[in-house]
Amino acid sequence: MKKKTLGILIGVVLVAAGAWHFTRSDAPQEAGGKGGKGNGFQGPTTVNVVAPKRQDVPVLLSANGTVSPISTVELHPQTTSTIVKVHVKEGQFVKEGELMFSLDSRSEAANVQKADAQVARDRASLADLERQYKRSMDLLAQKFVAQGAVDTLKSQVEAARALLEADIAAARAVRVDQSYTSIRAPMSGRVGAINVYPGSLVQLSTSLATVTQLDPINVSFTLPENSLAALLDAQRAGKVPVQAFQNNSDKPIDGHLSFIDNTVDPVAGVIRVKAQFSNKDTRLWPGQYVNTSLTVQTLKDALVVPQNAIISNTRGTFVYTVAPDNTAKIANVERLHAFGADAAVRGLQGNEKVIVEGKQNLRPGGKVRVADARMAEQGKPKGGVE
Repeated sequence: MKKKTLGILIGVVLVAAGAWHFTRSDAPQEAGGKGGKGNGFQGPTTVNVVAPKRQDVPVLLSANGTVSPISTVELHPQTTSTIVKVHVKEGQFVKEGELMFSLDSRSEAANVQKADAQVARDRASLADLERQYKRSMDLLAQKFVAQGAVDTLKSQVEAARALLEADIAAARAVRVDQSYTSIRAPMSGRVGAINVYPGSLVQLSTSLATVTQLDPINVSFTLPENSLAALLDAQRAGKVPVQAFQNNSDKPIDGHLSFIDNTVDPVAGVIRVKAQFSNKDTRLWPGQYVNTSLTVQTLKDALVVPQNAIISNTRGTFVYTVAPDNTAKIANVERLHAFGADAAVRGLQGNEKVIVEGKQNLRPGGKVRVADARMAEQGKPKGGVE
C-alpha cells in the first residue's frame, strides 16, 4: 500500500514539473533577462515565393484503353466442297477482293454450262415462234388463216419469252453458286490463323481464317460520368483530339473521338467511348492496352500556380501571398484544372507573390521574409526553410 502511495506522489510531481517547464518555455522573455533574445517576439517566417504564370492550359481526361479493330470477319464456306488451293499465308496483309481460297468447282462449272445451253435453246425456240407469228400476221391480212390460229401463235411467243427469262434467272443463280467456290477478302486487312489446307473437306460451319482491319483502328475506354457534359460540349464544338500512349513509351499516337455511348453504366458510373486512329505503321494492335488522353477544352491565358501552394480547409481554397508590407495575406482561389505539379486557378490578378514553402507556419497578417527575392521574378522555387 505504501508503494502504491509513493508511486502516485512521484507521478504528481512529474506532471507538475512538466507543466511548469511548458509554461516557462512559452512565456516571452523579458528584455535583458537571462537567455533573452531581444524583446522575445517571434521573428518573420522565411518563405519561398513564385509569380503566377499565364499560359494556355489544355483540360485533359485520361483513361486506360483497349485497342479494338473496326471490323473483323471470320470466313466460312457457303457450300460443302474440298479446298483446292490456299492463295494466302498466315499474317499476310490482303486487299479487298483478293482471292484467298479456291474450292472444287467442277460440279458448279458443269451446272453453268447446262444453264447456258438451256438459255440458248430457249432463244432459238423463241426466234422460231416469232417468225411463225410474223408470217401468220401476213397471212391473216390476206385472209389465208383464221384469227384463232394467229392468237395461238401469239400466246406461244409470250410463253417462250417467259421461259427464256426464267432460264436466264436460273443461269444467274448457278453462277452465284459457282462464285462460292472462290473465297475472296471481304475487306483490306491482316489474315489470321489458317485452319485448312489443300484437300481439306469444308462445310458451312468450317472456319477458314479471319481478316482483321488494322487501319484505321479503334481504342475503347471509359470516362467518369461527371465528364460527360464536357465531352459532349467538346464534340459539338468540332473534332476532339485524342492521344494514345503505349506502355513504356512517351511518343503519342494522334487520333480523334469517334463514338460516345448512348447510355451511362449505372453500376460503375462511367460512359463508354471510342477513338479512331490512323494505323498505317501498325503501332496499335488489337487487344493491346494503352493509355489515352483527350482534350475537352483549352483554358486560354489561364493563371497557373504550383499545386503545393494551394491550401484547402474548412475556410475554403486559398493561397498565401506576400503583401507590400511583407505580411502574409490570404487570396481565395478556385482550382479550375490540375495538371502535373501545377494547377490553373481563378481569383488572382497575376502580379502576386504566391508563397509555396513555409506556409505551414503562417497566419494571416504574420510577418514573412522571402528567402530569395529573385524567385518571384523567375517563378521557380529554389528551396528554403519549410
